[in-house]
Order: sequence, then structure tokens, then C-alpha cells
Amino acid sequence: MKLSRIAAAVTTAALAPAVLLASPAFAGPNQATASTANPSAPTAPDHKAADASGEGRTEQDQAEQDRKTILAIIADPMASEYMKEAGHKAIDSGPEAMRTFIETDQHSIRLDDYRIAIVRLLNSAGPHLEEGIKAFLKTDGLTLADLRQFYEVTQHGLRDDDNRIEIARLVNAAGPALKEAAQNALRGTPAERIAFLETGRYLAQAEDDRVELARIDEGWDGPILSEAIGELLNGSPTPAELRRFLEVTQHELRDQDNRVEIAQIIDGGGPELVKAGRAALAGTPADRAAFLLTGQHEAREKDDKAQQEKDKNDEKNDEEKDGKNDGQKDQDGSGAGTGNNDKNDAKTGTGNTAVTSQSGSGSGTQLASTGAGDTSLIAGSAGTALVAGAGLLLAARMRRQASGN
Repeated sequence: MKLSRIAAAVTTAALAPAVLLASPAFAGPNQATASTANPSAPTAPDHKAADASGEGRTEQDQAEQDRKTILAIIADPMASEYMKEAGHKAIDSGPEAMRTFIETDQHSIRLDDYRIAIVRLLNSAGPHLEEGIKAFLKTDGLTLADLRQFYEVTQHGLRDDDNRIEIARLVNAAGPALKEAAQNALRGTPAERIAFLETGRYLAQAEDDRVELARIDEGWDGPILSEAIGELLNGSPTPAELRRFLEVTQHELRDQDNRVEIAQIIDGGGPELVKAGRAALAGTPADRAAFLLTGQHEAREKDDKAQQEKDKNDEKNDEEKDGKNDGQKDQDGSGAGTGNNDKNDAKTGTGNTAVTSQSGSGSGTQLASTGAGDTSLIAGSAGTALVAGAGLLLAARMRRQASGN
């Protein structure tokens, strides 16, 4: 056999794997349009020389053909940077280096590219895919075909398992619109589940968010939050804007309404109510919500209890004061009366002494005391008796003188 034919046979055998093992393109982890039957390769496809037999071709022609093959490999959009660097280096190094790159180097580089591509899947992997990747990479003796099978087929099945779990989790806490869309996705294809997780869930969530905002507006009395909800719903908000309003903005506006309400409550309130209200205003939004829910009522009870205690003490003090005043009045009135009675009694005792007539007659009249005004009467009676006694003495003398004569 001629040497040229032997060389052609060797070249053909070396390039055969390159023809059979087309490289896949790097696909996104959730790329719905990727075909699991024939996905794109992570690096550029293998290429072989135009004429495997090599007959009728000079060394110069072969080198030119190899250069074109390498340029096609590294020009592919999916070719890795390392593949491009190695291809340019082979071209610069001459015909022998180019032949080595085509027959050997590109395949080893492709193995590394697949490994790197599979490791990068971990960045967005769910529990099932993550576990599957780690177990696969620990396997010894992985071939290019093994790596390609995992990247192009196996990873999508594991990712769909994770997607099913994620969608089922959403159903448990979803509103009516989101729940319906999630259930439809679970009954659909892997591509439909990917589409739901990437876009459909947010559109369905937006419908539920509008309903929730209307419910909040109906049950809230604060003007600041209600006005903001009205402006949002009357506009054209995106799903992201609706979600942010529910998760962040509504709580900020609700706290502003709470501040206004607390200021109104403590205006003119009791000491404990004012103290608790000011503490809430200086605290956190949770402190203000707690004050409005329970704190204000507890503070009012303290103020009411303190007021009742004060009223009771005031009433007691008033009673004690009234008692002292009544006692002083009683003391002043009874003292004056006793003094007057004593004087009257003394006068009456003197004036009430029994007086009998000087005649010694047993028919003397005893005068009874009739009060302080009887003194003049007694004195008049005594004068009359004296006059009568003197008349009797004079009459007795005249009778003695008459009998003597």
C-alpha cells in the first residue's frame, strides 16, 4: 500500500469522531425553545478536512484546508474563548499544529467546555438538578458522549422536576388567578412550565394584586394610603409596580396614616395617654400599630383609674372640711348659750328666794321665777310689803297710846 493511502486512512479515522460528535450550543437553564432531542452544543461543532483521502492534494493545499476548518470552528458563536485561543495558536504554529488541533486538541477542549457548562448550571439549579449535577461529575471515566447526554437531555428532566415543585409551592399561597394559571402549567408541558415561571406567574399575580389593593382600600380609613391606592389602580401599573406597592409602599403609607391618627388621639388626652402616644410616635412602625391596637386603650384605663382615685380623694377631703366647719359652728353656738344660762340661773337663784310677810301670817305668797324679766316684779312686791309693815307698826303705837290715856 502506498504511503499516501496509509496517511489518508489515518486521517479519516482521526476525523471520524469529529463528524459524529457535533458540539451543542450553550443554552439557558430555562430556555423553552431548546430541543432535548438535538440541542445546540456549548462549543463550535467539530470539522474535518474537505478531502479525507488526501489524494491529489499537495501539502500546501492540505494546510490551507486545515486553516479554513479551524477558522470555521472558532468562528462559531458558541465556541469558548479557550477554543478560540487554541485555534489561533494552531494556525500561527503551522500545518502540523493545525492538524493536531483538528484531530486531537479540539476534542479535549470540548470535554472541558462541557464540564464547565454543566458546572455553570448550578447557578440556577433547583434541589433536584443540583443533586444530579454533583453526582454526575463525581462519576469516573466520563466520555464526551456522557457529558453531551447530561447537558442536552438529563439536565432538562431534572430541571422540570424542580419547576414542578416550585409551581406546586406557589399554588399553596396563591390568589385565585395565580392558582388557576399554576394548575394549568402543572398539567402542561415542560416548556409551558418554564414559560409560567418566567412570565406567566407575574401576569397572574398582578390580577390578584389588583383585587388585594381594592380590598385594602375598602377596609382602611387613612386618607394617605387610600389616595395612593386609587392613583395606582387608575393608572397602568406593571406587575412589578403592583407587587412593590403591596410589599413595601403600602406599609410606609399606612404608617404615615397611623402617625396622623395618634397625634389626633393624644391631643387633649390624659397624662398616660399622651405619654404612651409620644413614645409610639418616637418608636417604630410596629410600635405605632401596637399603640393603636391595644396601647391607647391601656393608657386610657390608667388615666380613668387615676381620675377616679383623684375624685375619691377630693370627695373625702371635702367631707373632712365640711365636718370641721360644722364642729366649729356647734362649738361657737353652745358656748354662748351656756354662759347666758349660767348668768340667768345665778340671777334666778337670788330672785327665787322665798319671801314671807312680816306679819308672820302663814299665807305668805312664794314667788316663782319666770326668767330674767321677773326681777323688777319681785322688787316691786318687796316695796309694797315694807310699806304695809310700816303702816301696821304705826297703827299699833296709836292703840297703845290711846289705852294709856
